[in-house]
Amino acid sequence: MSTDKDSEAQLTAVDSSAPQPQARLTPYQRFLHVIRGPMAEFFGTALLVIFGAGAGAAVVTTANPNVSATPKGDFLSVNFGWAVGLAIGIWVSDGISNGHINPAITVAMATWRKFPWKKVPSFILAQFIGGLVGAGLVYGLYFRAINMFEGTDVRTNATAGIFVTFPLPLMSSASAFFMEFLGTTILCFVVMILTDERNGIKPSPGLYPLAMFVLFLGIGTSLGMTGWALNPARDFGPRVFLAMAGYGKGLWTERSAYWIWGPIIAPFIGAQAGAFLYNYFLYTGLKKSRSPPEGTVGV
Repeated sequence: MSTDKDSEAQLTAVDSSAPQPQARLTPYQRFLHVIRGPMAEFFGTALLVIFGAGAGAAVVTTANPNVSATPKGDFLSVNFGWAVGLAIGIWVSDGISNGHINPAITVAMATWRKFPWKKVPSFILAQFIGGLVGAGLVYGLYFRAINMFEGTDVRTNATAGIFVTFPLPLMSSASAFFMEFLGTTILCFVVMILTDERNGIKPSPGLYPLAMFVLFLGIGTSLGMTGWALNPARDFGPRVFLAMAGYGKGLWTERSAYWIWGPIIAPFIGAQAGAFLYNYFLYTGLKKSRSPPEGTVGV
């Protein structure tokens, strides 16, 4: 015969096994759930531009003896800056948004890796704004050095190239386009390889940005004669900021509007080409991929 205490203990055991009501989310928690992914892309892209354009600003402005008696770096320094910015940006955003920080990669992930298309507009907008803000911060930091380098308040492409890409005069329009296309094809192709567990070479999540650092540094030093955007947000966001800062219409008219077909159209096409090559010649399925269905890590 059970006692009252035994009955109470049994009742408590039954109650504890019953499903508990979930706590209601506060308005702020619901808001955070919506913006967390885009904000990770914003911060990741901003950091990419801060480190990359910051290195470019240090190298370019100190080449003028009016700014510094000793130059602070060279072409390799600029490539290191962009590669470091990429790695830091992915480390910051990877665990939250899968670290695309590149509209071309975001669209490729939606096309080939089931990243939700409904998230694509917010991610791309966040990436572009991140590029704009990152450029603004670097410009504010180097404003005096840029003034001294130019020797006047009139802004020219000599310092615009710190932030955005222009093809060298010796390059044809076709070769400039192909460089951006080829670089982004390689970039997306390697991203697909490094995030596929079936290859047996996938780095741990914490080391993935380091692998991307090596890749980006290699692409920059080997194929970087146009400034190697490989990323529409890394070029268009800063370009919009420079227009706001008074750099003039040359930003949009150089080499028959290079800004649209070089650092924007070519990376989108190149990322699709890289994903296509991997999917149709090396890929064996998504089942064991490191990343969740939202998409894989990119740049």
